[in-house]
Amino acid sequence: MDALGIAPRIREVLETIYDPELKPANIVDLGLVYEIITKEDKTAKIVMTLTAPGCPVAGDIMDEVQRKVADVDGVENAVVELTFDPPWNRDMMSEEAKLELGFL
Repeated sequence: MDALGIAPRIREVLETIYDPELKPANIVDLGLVYEIITKEDKTAKIVMTLTAPGCPVAGDIMDEVQRKVADVDGVENAVVELTFDPPWNRDMMSEEAKLELGFL
């Protein structure tokens, strides 16, 4: 659901965020972003996961997502929702990410 029509711009911003343990692949190519939702009240909600529940940089990644999405024109409120359903696995990665990380 993209009531504001800015999900593609938000996606571009998310493609600049990296899990430091899995560089050079960004969080979108890693398959960590499950959903980008925008609402008419200018709220953008990112539903995402992490590679593991105990990810040591979880807070840093989520803070960066919140900060960068909040800076997108048209967004007044950025919300990051963390979920582990479904749990992340390597199959969620783009072919490009798998190649970059040597999984192909």
